[in-house]
Amino acid sequence: MKTATITFKERILGWTGSLSGVTSILGSWQVCHNVCLAIIAVLAVLGITVTGMPLLFLTKIAVPVWIIAVILLMATFMLYYFKKCFSPYLLMLNSGLIIAGLPFSATSSLQPLWWIVGGSLALAGLVLFLKERHQQRWHS
Repeated sequence: MKTATITFKERILGWTGSLSGVTSILGSWQVCHNVCLAIIAVLAVLGITVTGMPLLFLTKIAVPVWIIAVILLMATFMLYYFKKCFSPYLLMLNSGLIIAGLPFSATSSLQPLWWIVGGSLALAGLVLFLKERHQQRWHS
C-alpha cells in the first residue's frame, strides 16, 4: 500500500482553495442571513433570546469578501493550470459557491438564476470529487 506525504506547497494549495470557498460563501447576504437565523435558533434552544441579527455587520463587508474570494479563485485556477496538483472538481465546487454567492445581484431578479447555476456547479463538483476520491481509495 502506498503512503502519500503531503508537502508544504500542497498544504498551502489546499488551504488557498478552502479559503476561496469559505470567502465565497460569506459573500452572499442570504447565506449570512441563514447563518444568523441558525445562531438565533441554537441560542433559543439553550434559552437565550436574541433580538436582531447577530452577524448583520457581515452585510457591510459582503462585496469586499466576495472580491477576495474571486481573486483567490483566480490564483487557484492559475496554480491548477501550471501545476495540476489538485482535483479540478474542487475548482468546480469553489466556482459554483462563488457564483451562487454573487452579492451584486441581491436586489436583482437574476439572483435565483445565479443560485441555480452556482448551486448546480457546486453540487456537480462535490459529487464528482467524492466519486473520484472513492475510486482512488478502492483502486489503489
